[in-house]
Amino acid sequence: MDNRTNTIAGWVLAGCVAALGLTIVSGMVYDSEAPEKPGYPVEGVVEAGAGGAAAEVPIASLLATADPAAGAEVFKKCASCHTINSGGAAGIGPNLYAILGKPHGHQAGFAYSDALKSIQGNWDFESLNKWLTSPRKYAPGTKMSFAGLSNPQERANVIAYLNSQGSNLPLPAAPAAGAAPAAEGETPSENAAAANVTEGTPTADIEDRAVPASGAPSVDPAAAEKAAEVKK
Repeated sequence: MDNRTNTIAGWVLAGCVAALGLTIVSGMVYDSEAPEKPGYPVEGVVEAGAGGAAAEVPIASLLATADPAAGAEVFKKCASCHTINSGGAAGIGPNLYAILGKPHGHQAGFAYSDALKSIQGNWDFESLNKWLTSPRKYAPGTKMSFAGLSNPQERANVIAYLNSQGSNLPLPAAPAAGAAPAAEGETPSENAAAANVTEGTPTADIEDRAVPASGAPSVDPAAAEKAAEVKK
């Protein structure tokens, strides 16, 4: 009886040791950490920069290949709250016909949230992209309950569709290949102005270049003194 008990206890102990070993080995094989470089491209996202955060492709670049028909399919998610036909009635949300180029909170008679009405300027491609990414982040306090579209190409398709419904504004020019994306809070024009400075030219050197007030060429003092000695 004792031998049988010892045998059973031995097998149970061996099973526990084997299970523990398998757990350790499987944890080493199936490491849950993210790889340094994705094994496949993610649409709308470029490789992470020095800061470690992935930089999103500019909306102007995505609009160049956007498909309004595909955007119409995505817009079906919005159709329960919005109409988009000319003269369409407002529902839970306002009518969105010809929205691009119009001021925020432009539709007369619709009760926009104070958060949205407080945003200055008109709806353009960039602001609409930010709104569709996260309405609550774009206008904190908005009554809009939609969580947003995480896929950048889907947003570009929807924006192209919205533009085709009464706005028909010219698409923004895509940034030049290799141009650095604008930082958050920086406008594309500011980014382009910074790129106009010659790469590798120290700022101090640009600022310290003296320009004669009269417009006459500057004179080297040493050369002038030597010329005076020759005249003597």
